Amino acid sequence: MLSDMKRNDRRNDFTKSKTHGLYRYNPTGHYFARIRFRGKLYRKKLETDDYDFARRKLADFRRDLERTDASKGNTSFGKVLDNYALTLFGAPSTLKDKRALIEKLKATYFGVDTLPLRTVKPSAVTAWLSKHCGDKSASYYNSALTVIRDALDMAVKDKVVLESPAKDLKYRRRDKPIRLTPTFEQFKQIVADVRSQTRNQESEQSGDFLEFIGLAGLGQAEVRGLRLADVDLDAGRMIAFRHKTRQGFAVPIFPQLRPLVEKLCKGKAHDKRLFEQRDAEKALHNACKRLGFPRFSHRSFRRMFITRALERGVDVKVIADWQGHRDGGKLILQTYSHVRPEHSNRMAQLMTTDEPDNVVPIAAQA
Repeated sequence: MLSDMKRNDRRNDFTKSKTHGLYRYNPTGHYFARIRFRGKLYRKKLETDDYDFARRKLADFRRDLERTDASKGNTSFGKVLDNYALTLFGAPSTLKDKRALIEKLKATYFGVDTLPLRTVKPSAVTAWLSKHCGDKSASYYNSALTVIRDALDMAVKDKVVLESPAKDLKYRRRDKPIRLTPTFEQFKQIVADVRSQTRNQESEQSGDFLEFIGLAGLGQAEVRGLRLADVDLDAGRMIAFRHKTRQGFAVPIFPQLRPLVEKLCKGKAHDKRLFEQRDAEKALHNACKRLGFPRFSHRSFRRMFITRALERGVDVKVIADWQGHRDGGKLILQTYSHVRPEHSNRMAQLMTTDEPDNVVPIAAQA
């Protein structure tokens, strides 16, 4: 009986207007559309309290419904996922992760291959995410939600459904991990230790690989893709390819890097890679273990490069260009500037009541 009273109260909150399908929500005065189309009831908040404007938005809503493809009305969620899988592109690791999530959805989502997509509700998507991704990391949860969103957004564009059931679902906030960053001295000790392992035939190559990452500030994927054709010693720059953004970008051959680049280029054919190996992870791990250092990664050396550049006063936008970023330095400021405070502390010492040395006083006029 109590539930019936609550239901009646909710009904009393709405007033039917003179226009069929248009209702006014009394507490706020805003209008809502309520239309039955091909046997299904659609509701939409029209975001206005103006009656004439609400009528125009209601007409637009009707036209959107009519533009859905009736021939695709029974398309299943599984078929939409299959169609989406055919459009995937990017780095091999990214493709592998997305395809694994698609297979997981198809194996565990109830009725994925039989129920029409129009019957999928936001609560059902949320329930699936909670059950199969709720105990995973925020990164995994967000990746699964991204796959679902992208697949359903494609279905909206194909007029399979009017709107995506996942459009209002929220991503989980990711924790900010403490990322290990070596000092420049630790970096040099690690490279020297790797090269000193003379019994290992790849010790010199592994040392070169790690030193290149630390002195160039590039990731392992960009470094292993470099060829002699990408290096212009006369112009003092290299062209690297960033797989995440699918774009090439220019990197200076820094003075600290030039001797190593010249060594790697010597005697190589024009289309030959600078490095034959894909990474030096094992050599790096063993060196850190021998030296009693934390377990640094290839990314740690890249962070060291960026942090060192910030501490030496290199402009953030310039560093972003060196990294192949297109955000003007926003990511650098958010991710790297807090790693070590030396640069900030040094800049803070400039904020005194004394005039800086580079200020020339202007003589007072008589």
